Amino acid sequence: MAHVSLDAPSPRAAGAWYRDVTPTQWKAFIGCYLGWVLDGFDFTILTFLLVDIQRSFTVDKALVGSLGTITLIFRVAGGIGAGTAADRWGRKGPLMFSILWYSAFSFLGGFSTSFGMLFAVRALFGIGMGGVWAAGMPLTLEHWPSHLRGTASGLMQSGYSMGFLLSSLVFEFLYPFVNTGTDMGWRWMMWIGILPSFLVFFIMRGVKESPVWLDRQAHLRQHHQTDSLSLLRLFKPDLIWTTVHTSLLMGAFLFMYHSITYWYPTLITQMHRPTLPYLAMLNIGGITGGIAFGRISEGALGRRGSATIATVIGILAVPIYVFTQSTPLLLIGALMMGFFGAGNFGVVPGYLTERFPTVARAVGAGFAYHVGAGFGSFTPTLVGLLQDRGLPLPTAMGACIAGSGALVIILMWLGPETRGRHFTAES
Repeated sequence: MAHVSLDAPSPRAAGAWYRDVTPTQWKAFIGCYLGWVLDGFDFTILTFLLVDIQRSFTVDKALVGSLGTITLIFRVAGGIGAGTAADRWGRKGPLMFSILWYSAFSFLGGFSTSFGMLFAVRALFGIGMGGVWAAGMPLTLEHWPSHLRGTASGLMQSGYSMGFLLSSLVFEFLYPFVNTGTDMGWRWMMWIGILPSFLVFFIMRGVKESPVWLDRQAHLRQHHQTDSLSLLRLFKPDLIWTTVHTSLLMGAFLFMYHSITYWYPTLITQMHRPTLPYLAMLNIGGITGGIAFGRISEGALGRRGSATIATVIGILAVPIYVFTQSTPLLLIGALMMGFFGAGNFGVVPGYLTERFPTVARAVGAGFAYHVGAGFGSFTPTLVGLLQDRGLPLPTAMGACIAGSGALVIILMWLGPETRGRHFTAES
């Protein structure tokens, strides 16, 4: 049974791709995009606060780095749980629940009275963070036309860099007003994490359920069938390789991303430079690169070729990203690393959702992405450990970026090309 949108667009001239997207599809995109932007904000704001938190609770760099690691580990539970719920009960409900969850635990982090309490709260924050991606990406990509799925993928994934840019601006312009010489500065940064919860009202009223998921439910009713738990479907013989491969691939992608971003504000601070110009360049690059390589992946290069080119150039940009002392080169390096090294992520939402059938799409994409996040979660701690063992921060970051980037390329080519796959109730 094929879904026919009541507000399907009429054919448009070549090049005017945005005219092929209906108001309903744009609302689905906006709701999920903002959820991901604010998710990125609530996670990355922590990267600016590591030194303050370390001072407040008197812990070493490896331990303060573990705040990022534990969040990423708990993303696995959120991604699997929300993905399973999204396949069974629809995409919207789990998305709204996840936004409320991560907003609440970001807020609660500001009340931490010990490092152990903050560690536990940031772990629980990770559940909501994982749920937003698992439910939100299928909701958007199942709304959009198949020939624009790469574009939607790049636009959606760029939202995380937009969230990082937003946290950079908030830290630069708001933090000085709340940092009174005590530990109140970092606490206020946690408390403003409650704001994304208001997005739920827009999603509730303005965003429709996925038409592909609705078609699946109609197909099941017509044939008097019910779906088994979608999580179990991932481990059946026809999907087990897909599940394993995509999980390893996402581990490499996320290891590379966190190698690029997590300790970068600390690196710039150690150089006695203002963080905003460099983080702005990094995230402007990430936003534009994600969109560009998502769009490029719709052409002859496909998902694999697009990701490969971006990753190779990202690795080549390492010397001017972390090793130079020249201000112009550092700024160019940040822009290049964002555009290529983080921009390779533009293909990820489309690629993952195309690897799994409708019956297990949300849980499959959520499982792979967040098990990958679990594999990559050791990155912040590893970079901290390497520093504690005497390795300079630029060297630790550069080695991790190059190694994980090489693994991204190898794993990408061990899987199939997915460009052009269509979503139906049965597949």
